[in-house]
Amino acid sequence: MIRKKKIWFLLLAGFAFITCKKSYNPKIISDPNSYLVVEGIISSGNDSTIVKLSKTVKITDDVKTAVVDNCTVSVEDEGGNGIALKPEGNGLYTSPVLGLDVTKKYRLHIITSDSKEYASDYVEVKKNPPVDSIGFTIKQGNLQIYVNTHDVTNNTRYYRWSYEEAWRFHSKYSSSYIVDQIQKKVVPRPSSEQNYYCFTGDLSSTIVIGSSAKLTQDVIYQAPVTTISPESEKIELRYSILVKQYALTKEAYQFWENLKKNTEQLGSIFDAQPSQLTGNIHNLKNAAEPVIGYISITNTQTKRVFIDNADLPREWVAKYPYDCEADSALFYNPISMQDEVRLLIIDGNGIPIQGITKSGQTAGYTYSTLDCVDCRIRGRVQAPSFWIERK
Repeated sequence: MIRKKKIWFLLLAGFAFITCKKSYNPKIISDPNSYLVVEGIISSGNDSTIVKLSKTVKITDDVKTAVVDNCTVSVEDEGGNGIALKPEGNGLYTSPVLGLDVTKKYRLHIITSDSKEYASDYVEVKKNPPVDSIGFTIKQGNLQIYVNTHDVTNNTRYYRWSYEEAWRFHSKYSSSYIVDQIQKKVVPRPSSEQNYYCFTGDLSSTIVIGSSAKLTQDVIYQAPVTTISPESEKIELRYSILVKQYALTKEAYQFWENLKKNTEQLGSIFDAQPSQLTGNIHNLKNAAEPVIGYISITNTQTKRVFIDNADLPREWVAKYPYDCEADSALFYNPISMQDEVRLLIIDGNGIPIQGITKSGQTAGYTYSTLDCVDCRIRGRVQAPSFWIERK
């Protein structure tokens, strides 16, 4: 009897807990404000200056970003002399080599289509030393890519890196045939329809920073840039990474450090707690309005390296991103008494792979799905202009 009462008590307690739950809608989700986001650096070297303007969006919105077009954007010195950036659409504003005086300070000036005016603080031009080298090591079973750099004058101290990846990959199966939809038959695949080897790439999506402020010499040694799984397609054949290095002021470094903590290192009570991101861009008529971003001025230093699969552990095997199977289709299946080639390949979605021969005659074809046969759905057959094959 006591046991039954205990069970009923637990059931009632659980029911009360469920019915008393209230949905929690954090203020940030229902906040109607949308804040300006400014991305980019002012280039003091031979590179173009590219600035992207967008607005923050609510978590519940379908769109991920809201670009801001039709703005007047310029780079100004303290004397008021400005160089206009050209609007390119999609929130981008660009200028070729600016030819800045490295002894002066500059700011980014923005006037939006609704006459709001924003500007960054005037900041110094930071000289950026060259990238010494890009290397890799095996760490915790993964491929870790790192960067080395130094400044003999000990004036840089604070660094940020971004990177562009490219790699060659292949489809699961190599197809020797293609469907001629005009003739309604399977024909040999022409060289113009090669779809086994392709190239693709990606841009960095994490914040990579480093500092030598606590060292006697301005030396960055093996600063981690990115980590790649041994099962990744990126390193199955040949991989390339272009690392871009930027010199930062102490204040810019602190901004990127806080942004990294807020976006990448949250998840437990032992991680860094959220903090307000205070950049150097402001609404000139409303100082209380938050603006997200930090404008730095520096020359960009770059270095590219290639890594071949032959340089990596032999036991590393790439995992194909889709579950793939190859099946057979016959011109005449004696069991179903159907023309499977027409049904599954010519009129269906199957991609022919290899011919099936019986008694010296083509009796049908093996086939699979587009995801498993055609690399072009995830990349391009043409190699990038910078691509160099291993000699």
